[in-house]
Amino acid sequence: MAAMIFQAVRQELDLQNSKIRMAENVEEVNRKEEAIEDAKKSVTELKTTLAGLNLKWDELKKGKEDAEKTTAAFDKGLRTCNTEKENARMKKTNIEEAISKLKADHSAAQAKDQETLAKLKEGIMERDRKICTFADLTKKEAKDLCGAIGVLN
Repeated sequence: MAAMIFQAVRQELDLQNSKIRMAENVEEVNRKEEAIEDAKKSVTELKTTLAGLNLKWDELKKGKEDAEKTTAAFDKGLRTCNTEKENARMKKTNIEEAISKLKADHSAAQAKDQETLAKLKEGIMERDRKICTFADLTKKEAKDLCGAIGVLN
């Protein structure tokens, strides 16, 4: 009988220990379930944040592409403008050279014309002197002509 009592007390103690461990295990399972739920909430929040960041990433990508297209268009316009500028500069240089040549030609032609004019004046004076040598100085026109050129006999 004492063995039965001892065995009954021992089983009772084992049962109490099992109940205590089971209560502790249930408590631990509840804590881990709460941790899992918190982790799920965190994952959901992170997914939401990630979705927002992905949208921003896509917008930034599109903005970058637009900026690259705009930059390419500006570069093309700049190259076109520089080409036109170079063409205009070459045209200006050619025009300046042509103007310089025209001025030089004009100066040469003017000098030649002055020389021709001087020769013609000299020829006319010479002709008038010859006329005055044969002219009748008693007449008014002859006196005027010969007096104007300084050849009065």
